[in-house]
Amino acid sequence: MTHAHPTPDQPLKIGTRGSPLALAQAHETKQRLMAAHGLPEAAFEIMVIKTTGDDRTLIDADRPLKEIGNKGLFTKEIEEAMVEGRIDIAVHSMKDMPTVQPDGLTLGCYLPREDTRDAFVSHKAQGIADLPSGAVVGSSSLRRRAQLLNKRPDLKVVEFRGNVQTRLKKLQDGVAECTFLAMAGLNRLGMSEIATGGIEPEDMLPAIAQGAIGIEWRIADDVTAELLAPLHDTPTGHRLAAERAFLAALDGSCETPIAGLALIEGDEIWLRGEILRPDGSQKLATEGRALLADGAALGRELAAELRGRAPAGFFDWM
Repeated sequence: MTHAHPTPDQPLKIGTRGSPLALAQAHETKQRLMAAHGLPEAAFEIMVIKTTGDDRTLIDADRPLKEIGNKGLFTKEIEEAMVEGRIDIAVHSMKDMPTVQPDGLTLGCYLPREDTRDAFVSHKAQGIADLPSGAVVGSSSLRRRAQLLNKRPDLKVVEFRGNVQTRLKKLQDGVAECTFLAMAGLNRLGMSEIATGGIEPEDMLPAIAQGAIGIEWRIADDVTAELLAPLHDTPTGHRLAAERAFLAALDGSCETPIAGLALIEGDEIWLRGEILRPDGSQKLATEGRALLADGAALGRELAAELRGRAPAGFFDWM
């Protein structure tokens, strides 16, 4: 773009996945840009890009994410479109984002973070403790699977892929007795009533960056960077710096059950994190505090601590 602000003749092209939640996040970004700069809706164009992770046949077959690829499953094609200049920005769920961006792209604008909790969804039980022994639980998340089996090794966990609507239909069809969704996604879709209840972090620590929306753009595009600047939520940026540093120092792929949550307390950041074996048989947890400016360093420090405490063979599955 060669002009200060997008116009109906030269709209800002916003890349996104095509799920209802992804589209809701893209529209939220558009509305925030319109409000920040007094621009008309026609100055923006939302472009849906299909990613590998959205392949309908793989979703219907409940193929585990680790069999299809890594954490770039929901971002690779979108980032390729941006590198090629087909879109100007990309709107992402931050929990899907790799910790390293492709050459030429940057990620530094975060919208205000939503509820970070997991939602327990069931027609038969009020919570994890109420599930009978041997109950079938649907989840495609390695993190949720490992955390659940760590608490309740008597449960059976089956693959449960797809967007919010797809997973709710599978639940209705009796494929499982309960599932888990992100409270943030339900809130953004206006479907919070779907949740039987929210799970507090003390009971199930969320995914790294859960509830956060990130916006990615080309490093060389200074005009777009200035356009996005008013949208950036600094507290969310501080929290994600700590969490993503923790993730990057441990592994950061979709093959590792890692959880973490950073909270701001005055001028400090409090980070809790854990890593589990995929079968839930072992869990290592840690926490620490540091000044806001040292959040990323805290994340790396806690990750190193967990690696140092890990018993022999703990990471053999990585």
